[in-house]
Amino acid sequence: MAKVIMIQGTMSGAGKSLLTAGLCRIFREDGYRVAPFKSQNMALNSFITKEGLEMGRAQAVQAMAAGREPSVHMNPILLKPTSDTGSQVIVNGEVQGTMSAREYFAYKKSLIPQILEAYRKLAADSDIIVVEGAGSPAEINLKQNDIVNMGLAELLDAPVLLAGDIDRGGVFAQLYGTVALLEEKEQERIKGLIINKFRGDVSILEPGIAMLEERTGKPVLGTVPMLSVDIEEEDSLSERLEQAPRPEDLDIAVIRFPRISNYTDLAPLEYQKGVSVRYVKRPEELGIPDLVILPGSKNTMADLAWFRESGLEARVLKLQQKGTPLLGICGGYQMMGEEIRDPEGVEEGGRIRGMGLLPLMTIFRGEKTRTRVEGKLEPLSGLFAPLSGCRFEGYEIHMGETVPSRACRDGLHCLAQAGRHSLGYEKDGVLGTYLHGFFDSGELTDALLSLLAKRKGVERRNTGVSDFRTYQEMQYRKLAKGLREALDMDAVYRILEKGER
Repeated sequence: MAKVIMIQGTMSGAGKSLLTAGLCRIFREDGYRVAPFKSQNMALNSFITKEGLEMGRAQAVQAMAAGREPSVHMNPILLKPTSDTGSQVIVNGEVQGTMSAREYFAYKKSLIPQILEAYRKLAADSDIIVVEGAGSPAEINLKQNDIVNMGLAELLDAPVLLAGDIDRGGVFAQLYGTVALLEEKEQERIKGLIINKFRGDVSILEPGIAMLEERTGKPVLGTVPMLSVDIEEEDSLSERLEQAPRPEDLDIAVIRFPRISNYTDLAPLEYQKGVSVRYVKRPEELGIPDLVILPGSKNTMADLAWFRESGLEARVLKLQQKGTPLLGICGGYQMMGEEIRDPEGVEEGGRIRGMGLLPLMTIFRGEKTRTRVEGKLEPLSGLFAPLSGCRFEGYEIHMGETVPSRACRDGLHCLAQAGRHSLGYEKDGVLGTYLHGFFDSGELTDALLSLLAKRKGVERRNTGVSDFRTYQEMQYRKLAKGLREALDMDAVYRILEKGER
């Protein structure tokens, strides 16, 4: 069976996901079969495995860092918030239903057998498992029946490294306070502390580190700098959503829906030189971009209502009438049609008028489409004609079926077929698709940006990277190098071997 080590944090956003990915890559580089594991993840960014099962995107990213095919065993429970008080509950890749926070709190203990079975299957084919916690282990109101922090560490008999975020300030209080709030047996599980996201001269921290070690009785295994790596984060705290626009050649505006999901679809555009990707939530922020993207949404009907009420929809429609290209993905694609119906109450119930850009209608059903797809785009027309024949590879995760709403389909072009249904349609400079990972193909992304540059009359800049997967590999190597330089890896290996420093 595999050896195990667990990364916990003093809060959400302390950097657990990135540290886990980095350790997975280091252990892989050192010749071990390594896998990530997170018993329960709450996120709107999800991924579809080869088997058609749904898991957290963060664990898929960590699996790629580890050189492993993503598996639901790495994330047996995924919670996808549908409102401020409820989430869709996904267990072993399958939807179990929607629960309120109180309902799930009472239900979660029954999931321990599934968690342990998933871990056993993963450990049987691994040398090392890097486990990631969630939030903070010191959330004392949630400690009863904990299945993701110290409760899980006890179930797995895992030594713990506790990380704090110094960039937000108060890291010594974070680390000391977290340790102090834990029970004695839980404190004993913490074998080392990590100060994360540091900027400046590490020597300045030395007096504070010495006092922290004395008061907690725990060694500080390293001070990790604010690493300049471009690796996908958890959706709720991603800094990229708050980035200011850059004065670049091509301006891409992404509508930031309140329930935006799988915004990591846009990551391949963000590493491109000469391209500014900015997230817009107010009409005055929109401007006159070269492309508007409507991304995915966990609640399409509610986000469409917000889009309309905010005044952004009217602004986008005016841009489209003047020739600005529009691209919709998943929920954004559904909004582009004439109507969305929800007879079974999957989201809001009832029906809502769409944007009327494509002659399509979406009907929500209780069944979720989850599948990996690949192929080539069919011949397209007009503005998007240069995308014809481009290869694609990605996945679908959506409720509902979208079909042409009337007999007249003049100018409507199917992007590609996935079994019996279409992956999307294009007409008059408006393109909608269910395909997540649409921009992961270097060929397709290059064709899109080239047509935008030609339309604007500017030169495309060479990124020096052939495709997004090559770029990701470069970032994983950079992350591993940064962590090796910052952490006492000899101590980490001793903790792995003995469970102590």
